Amino acid sequence: MKKQKTFFIVLIILMIVLLIFLIQNNLGGTPEVCLEENCFLVELAKTNDEKSKGLMFREFLEDNQGMLFIYNLDGEYNFWMKNTLIPLDIIWINAEREIVHIEHKAQPCDEQCEIIKPEKNARFVLEINGGLAEKLGIKLGNKIDFYNIL
Repeated sequence: MKKQKTFFIVLIILMIVLLIFLIQNNLGGTPEVCLEENCFLVELAKTNDEKSKGLMFREFLEDNQGMLFIYNLDGEYNFWMKNTLIPLDIIWINAEREIVHIEHKAQPCDEQCEIIKPEKNARFVLEINGGLAEKLGIKLGNKIDFYNIL
């Protein structure tokens, strides 16, 4: 009986420690990308399939939503707007979480789509509604904060 009581006490303590860790590290919630006071709830594109599909065929995106493409290495990640139905701002972010390139109001296309190339290597790419970067004053060199993104 005493061993069982000790086990439950240790289990409760471990659960409390885990809960404190999660709260302190803001883990376990919706992935979010923030630029100062402007935050976007993001879907994560980590796999090749997720990255290939991106925001294709979406008819609508809330102003506080987006998609974050996550790469394992710095590189020149080119994008295009094939089968994308809404204009997007595409924002390249380096490993230091600094904006290194912005493509404003990239337009949807069906055929003969333009390849959009960044000017610098990046580790992350954020897609948000077209025109928001300018409206919110998002510029090259701005720092980005990530929350709930592993």
